[in-house]
Amino acid sequence: MNKSEALNYLKNNSRAVLTTIKRDGTPQMSLVDYGVDKDGLIRIQSTNPSAKSKNARRDPRVSLSIVGDNWYQYIVVEGTAAFIDENPLAALRETYELIAGQPHPDWDEFNQAMIDEQQVVMTVEIERMYPLNG
Repeated sequence: MNKSEALNYLKNNSRAVLTTIKRDGTPQMSLVDYGVDKDGLIRIQSTNPSAKSKNARRDPRVSLSIVGDNWYQYIVVEGTAAFIDENPLAALRETYELIAGQPHPDWDEFNQAMIDEQQVVMTVEIERMYPLNG
């Protein structure tokens, strides 16, 4: 898979295992849904008090392993995490649509749930992908 094919693969899948680094240096893995935005950033919705959010705020080095329907076709992404803290509800709505592929049926209900659950959007800037063959 070349870089263009890998980016297309990322955009056509939405489930991954996110690895962050715990305080003691060991890996912490989480199953996540993700979307790729127009700027090429991976977006992940998470709760602010979750281990993955705390870990990524402390040490932004993260990895994602994406495996589609074909177990032997996968891509690993390494990158730097950040959080969208400005206008978080708009970012959460955009992220929902990236992942679901359609608008939420009740944005008022969605907004309230995001507030109640302390949801945030983590972005991952792609720095390295592998395996690539060209």
